[in-house]
Amino acid sequence: MSHKAWMKTVPTENCDVLMTFPDTTDDHTLLWLLNHIRLGIPELIVQVRHHKHTRVYAFFVTATYESLLRGADEIGLRKPVKAEFGGGMRSFSCEEEYIYENIENELYFFTSQERQNIIRYWLENLRAKQGESLHNIHFLEGQPIIPELAARGVIQQVFPLHEQRILKRLMKSWVQAVCEAQPLDEICDYFGVKIAMYFAWLGFYTSAMVYPAVFGSILYTFTESDQTSQDICCVVFAVFNVIWATLFLEEWKRRGAEFAYKWGTLDTPAESIEEPRPQFRGIKRISPVTSAEEFYYPPWKRLLFQCLVSLPVCLACLSLVFLLMLGCFQLQEFVLSIQELPRIIRFLPKIVLAVIVTACDEVYKKIAYWLNDMGAW
Repeated sequence: MSHKAWMKTVPTENCDVLMTFPDTTDDHTLLWLLNHIRLGIPELIVQVRHHKHTRVYAFFVTATYESLLRGADEIGLRKPVKAEFGGGMRSFSCEEEYIYENIENELYFFTSQERQNIIRYWLENLRAKQGESLHNIHFLEGQPIIPELAARGVIQQVFPLHEQRILKRLMKSWVQAVCEAQPLDEICDYFGVKIAMYFAWLGFYTSAMVYPAVFGSILYTFTESDQTSQDICCVVFAVFNVIWATLFLEEWKRRGAEFAYKWGTLDTPAESIEEPRPQFRGIKRISPVTSAEEFYYPPWKRLLFQCLVSLPVCLACLSLVFLLMLGCFQLQEFVLSIQELPRIIRFLPKIVLAVIVTACDEVYKKIAYWLNDMGAW
């Protein structure tokens, strides 16, 4: 790596968040961002590395335990309180840090997900000053720098790193385990509440499906072959499903509330107003509401794009799919009408249809991304 970037590196023993850059990134961009991170977020430890084979630059980002404690206080991270101080969950406070469980243990007080959330919060709140720019990118005053650079392609990726030690433990207790309860607390600690809540619901739903499966099998076994008996069993099974669905929803509400209380999200305040999408473009103006500088795009231009571009493109895609499917059906009828063809040739229309569906899926995905990005203008 270059001498200038090398002189700015500092040693670090671990890494929580990795930030990568394209192989075309110049030294000026790296040093500009590195200086902004170190001046704007002095709590972070950033190590610059360069991969020799892929020629990709990367920032390895972590923080000290003391800095993470201040960050937890800043974002109001909820942590369990010792039993002698009342127990339960409470927003972390540096002034009363002695009341929290495992506060003395630097390795286990924060989970990897909590450390990464704190660092991500700092990175996403690194804001530009008035008149700041990088190459042809001109920032608004107070605009988040890193999301904007990621949207412009200056930053390739920003992602958290896995901890192999915890992954191996989850592999044994969760993935490879048979007929054992899911380690939901460990999943919550590592992946966060949202992922843990999803798998909690998935496990509850799978278990609840046993009841209609068993009852339906019993009905199917003892149902007579005459139409009257089958109709009666269908009605009985439908009534059972209605009762089962009602009980399932009510029980999950109760179970979900238990998990939310246990994981400290039951009384979490509503999320603050999110930043505008970094992909949003427009003309600069002074907001009539906040009197701050902002990007503005006239609604009539967006409506014009939707009517003249989005709608015709969507209709064209639907028409193309219809014509291709119609052609595949015609081909299938033609192939089936020829009796002399080998049996394997009869599957040709289905193979063609599968290839067309796969190709259209990739093309339409790119078109959808483009329309979505254009809608942010």
